[in-house]
Amino acid sequence: MAEEPEIVTFGCRLNAYESEVIRELARTAGVGPLVVVNTCAVTAEAERQARQAIRSVRRRRPEARVVVTGCAAQIHPRRFAEMPEVDLVLGNGEKLERETWSDAFTDLPSPEGTGARVRVGDIAAVRETASHLVTGFAEHTRAFVQVQNGCDHRCTFCIIPFGRGPSRSVPGDQVVAQVRQLAEAGVGEVVLSGVDLTAYGEDLPVRARLGTLVRRILREVPALRRLRLSSLDPVEIDEELWDVLADEPRLMPHLHLSLQAGDDVVLKRMKRRHVRADALAAAERARRARPDVALGADLIAGFPTESDTMFDRTLALVEDLGLVYLHVFPYSPRPGTPAARMPQISGPVRKERAARLRAAGEAALGRFLTAKIGASADLLMESGDLGRTEDFALVRVTDGAPAGSFVRVRIEGIEGERLVGRGDVETSA
Repeated sequence: MAEEPEIVTFGCRLNAYESEVIRELARTAGVGPLVVVNTCAVTAEAERQARQAIRSVRRRRPEARVVVTGCAAQIHPRRFAEMPEVDLVLGNGEKLERETWSDAFTDLPSPEGTGARVRVGDIAAVRETASHLVTGFAEHTRAFVQVQNGCDHRCTFCIIPFGRGPSRSVPGDQVVAQVRQLAEAGVGEVVLSGVDLTAYGEDLPVRARLGTLVRRILREVPALRRLRLSSLDPVEIDEELWDVLADEPRLMPHLHLSLQAGDDVVLKRMKRRHVRADALAAAERARRARPDVALGADLIAGFPTESDTMFDRTLALVEDLGLVYLHVFPYSPRPGTPAARMPQISGPVRKERAARLRAAGEAALGRFLTAKIGASADLLMESGDLGRTEDFALVRVTDGAPAGSFVRVRIEGIEGERLVGRGDVETSA
């Protein structure tokens, strides 16, 4: 039996999915001792962490080949190739090709050799999304399914289109087949993922929208217990998706919105496609469709030219929209993007604003969790004694339950940023 490759994953849910594709391709190819570092480029800090991990991997696994891939490797391949710890650098297109893993190590220098090979193509020329049937997820109870990749927008702060290429969608038949296989294998929850998820279907021969795909999955895969969505653009949520949220309980009441800011001038300078009023309208409509919905958001602190007043409008989004789950990023200038050439906010101010946003998010999450004490909740158990509610709250189950099982608990209290519950009604596999 082929040796199990080690995968170190940074960044988004799409990377988590692609890491499982890589795991299966590398395992099938039987490439021997192998560590793959799947990088992220969303911030300079993400790249720094990847480089640190690569050095650590080489110290820990001197016998293994070290392959670096992902968005940072796609954008800056030579930076990683120059690291003595790296044997091979693969682009985002190449990492998902079966033939890459079959022949990538032919005549490759030994791990103690010098220099790394680079196999990174022009991501802008990619017009297909590799669709792979992943049979399981090694480190996750829930499974991520890639339905879209790339982005045709050019937000001024974002380097990701240069790492992911143009927007492209996986045909619905292939998505349904993937979800069905996972559900039949016992996966309780599937998360649909993409770089620009709400752009799904615009490039397909028969144009479809994300709502149509979600409706079809739930209709054709009755064995699937839970379906969840990754980040959504608030102005690109289609009518069918709003309808499915309202009438399909298997679509989880948890929406994560790609907002980035709450001030219209900042949003314009970011080249976003929405204004503050659109975000408010999306939150209101989500609660009309599903009163129990929990909302999350991506927010950037300290974007170039952001004044104190502009930041205060972003901070106010937490209460104005009733946000519960925040992903907060201090602005990180990415060379080659328009925002990097704008007048910059000092590093300490960016960090201070990010800290204030995180504090507001922690307070909002605390209120959200407190309101659940005394109620019952349905969980999907993940690992150990931890599970997730339908609205994504983390719960520690005092009497435990097997990973992958569904359990109903009564919420008894809070520990930090998670709830504590006791199973008192039923447990089902």
